[in-house]
Amino acid sequence: MSAPKTRSPDHDADAAREGYLEETRSSRLYLELAGIESEARIARMYRDLAGMAARQAALWTDRLRAAGQPIPAEAPLGFRARAALALARRIGIRPMRSVFAALKVRGLSVYSAPPAAGHPRVTRVDEIGRRHRTGGGNLRAAVFGVNDGLVSNASLIMGMAGAAAEPRTLLLTGVAGLLAGAFSMAAGEYVSVRSQREVFEYQIGLEREELEAYPQAEADELALIYETRGFERDDARRLAQTLIADPERALDALAREELGLNPDELGSPWGAASASFLAFAAGAAIPLLPFVLDEGPRAFAASIGIAAVALFGVGATLSLFTGRSALASGLRMLAIGAAAGAATYAIGSLVGVGVA
Repeated sequence: MSAPKTRSPDHDADAAREGYLEETRSSRLYLELAGIESEARIARMYRDLAGMAARQAALWTDRLRAAGQPIPAEAPLGFRARAALALARRIGIRPMRSVFAALKVRGLSVYSAPPAAGHPRVTRVDEIGRRHRTGGGNLRAAVFGVNDGLVSNASLIMGMAGAAAEPRTLLLTGVAGLLAGAFSMAAGEYVSVRSQREVFEYQIGLEREELEAYPQAEADELALIYETRGFERDDARRLAQTLIADPERALDALAREELGLNPDELGSPWGAASASFLAFAAGAAIPLLPFVLDEGPRAFAASIGIAAVALFGVGATLSLFTGRSALASGLRMLAIGAAAGAATYAIGSLVGVGVA
């Protein structure tokens, strides 16, 4: 819901007009989502949210009439909303959560995985957000960063070796590949995290305004979402009212439950970029070590050996997150890396012969 600010009469009229248009668009968007959603309880939530938006639009209508202003015609859904809906009809709403969050759709947390059997459900205010806080995601990202650097640079070195490059040339090529890949990964991670933060900051700013202007309406929306997620109606309302009474907890809960955003996952863009750079560089440096220590023909064989051991180790480490056998995961990663290296070596050999 949009929140008015008391300023000049003209400003109030503009705010009321914009609020009316926003709420009517929101109501139409929720009805479209209800028509797409196949799960009855979530579709019902969208219809209820559409009704809430329509009632809020009626309040803006009263403000406009009281100010002697005409009621504007309902604005059509924008291009982004229509495109998102068209895609959601094909692949579903769940994969489109981040897109709909940017469109200010509420209730996206209902698509989160439900607690496993026997796992306690959040029932108290001090538990809100606690289950989201985990460092496992950072470790997993670091392991994948090392793996990316290892596979890409080992394959690059193999390709150059296939073209009959000298050991010194392989070293220079590997260093260039390390730096290019690490900077590319860092830049991509910076843009990704920065964009996430901008979305969150924009959405949380709107939520803060709405919480100040319409605390009860926000509590009603939050209670509806909790009820959709499986809470008893009275428990959902009680929890929502308790949360709304504490503005900071309320903002945290609204970000998570209404918008499906997790503030704990939004780190520093520079920190994320640095971590990505270091993880990729660490992996890419592994197949280079033999060429730093020895420029003879043994360096290439040693590079293959150390890369193979590292690939197996990375695969075994990933089993911590997948639950698979460490041996099976290590062998699978080794096979993938070997296939990539063999392919680039073969291509390098063909290109080298063709150039010669």
